[in-house]
Amino acid sequence: MLRIIYVAVAFLTLTAILIPVQWLAVRFRWRLRRAIPVFFHRTVCKLLGVRITVGGRRADAKQLLIAANHSSWLDIPVLTTLAPMVFVAKREVSTWPLFGLLARLQRTVFVDRERRAKVADTADEMAARLAEGDPVVLFAEGTSNDGNRVLPFRSSLIGAAHAAMRSGGGTVTVQPLALVYTHLSGLPTGRIDRPRVAWYGDMDLLPHLGGIVRTGAVDATIVWGTPIEVGPDTDRKVLTIRLENDVRRLAAEARRA
Repeated sequence: MLRIIYVAVAFLTLTAILIPVQWLAVRFRWRLRRAIPVFFHRTVCKLLGVRITVGGRRADAKQLLIAANHSSWLDIPVLTTLAPMVFVAKREVSTWPLFGLLARLQRTVFVDRERRAKVADTADEMAARLAEGDPVVLFAEGTSNDGNRVLPFRSSLIGAAHAAMRSGGGTVTVQPLALVYTHLSGLPTGRIDRPRVAWYGDMDLLPHLGGIVRTGAVDATIVWGTPIEVGPDTDRKVLTIRLENDVRRLAAEARRA
C-alpha cells in the first residue's frame, strides 16, 4: 500500500506540473512538445520499476511508420522512452478521464473503427504526422491481447504510408517492432504470467495499474525488425502480411530468449 501511495503521489505531481507546459508546447508548436512525453514516460517507467532491453535499431527515416504488436497500456510508456512517438488509438481513449487528456497532449491520432468512412480521414491525419517528422506507432492488430501471441494485422491503416506519399511527402519507411514482457520480479514469464502484465478484453484500468505497481519489477524487451521502404506500387495487403509475419517471428524469439 505504501508503494502504491508513493507512486500515485509522484505520478500525479509530475502530471500536474507537465500538463500545462505540454499544452502550451502543443498549442504554439514548440519543439519541446516532442521532448516532454519522452521525459514523462521515462519517469513513469522508473516509478513502475520497468526495465527495458532493446534489440535492433530504429530506422533513420524522416517518415517512419512503426507496426507493432499490442498487449497492454504499458506499451505506450515503454515505447515512448525510446524517442518521441505519436500513437494511433481507438476513439474511446480520448474520452477517458486524465488518460484521454494525456493521449491528446501526446498528439495521438484517434480512429473510429466502427465507421469505415472515417478510416481514410485517420490515414490522412497519420500522413500529416509523418510529414512533420513524427514516428507514428500503429498497433496493427487493432486491439490488445494476452501477450502470448500476435493477432492478425489489419491492413486499413497501413495505407497511411500511401497517403503520405500522395501528399508529396516523399519516401515512407515502415518498420516492424515486437514488444514482449519477459520477466516479472526478476523471474522469466511464461504463458500463465504474461497476462498479468497484459491489459485486454474488458479489464478495468485502475485495478490493473495497481497490480503493476504492486509487482514493482517488469522487464520489457523491444526488438526492431528490418525496415521496408514503401513505393507507389507497394501492395498494402502484401505489406501487412509481411509485417505481421516479421512481428510474430520477433516476438516468438523474444519470448524464447
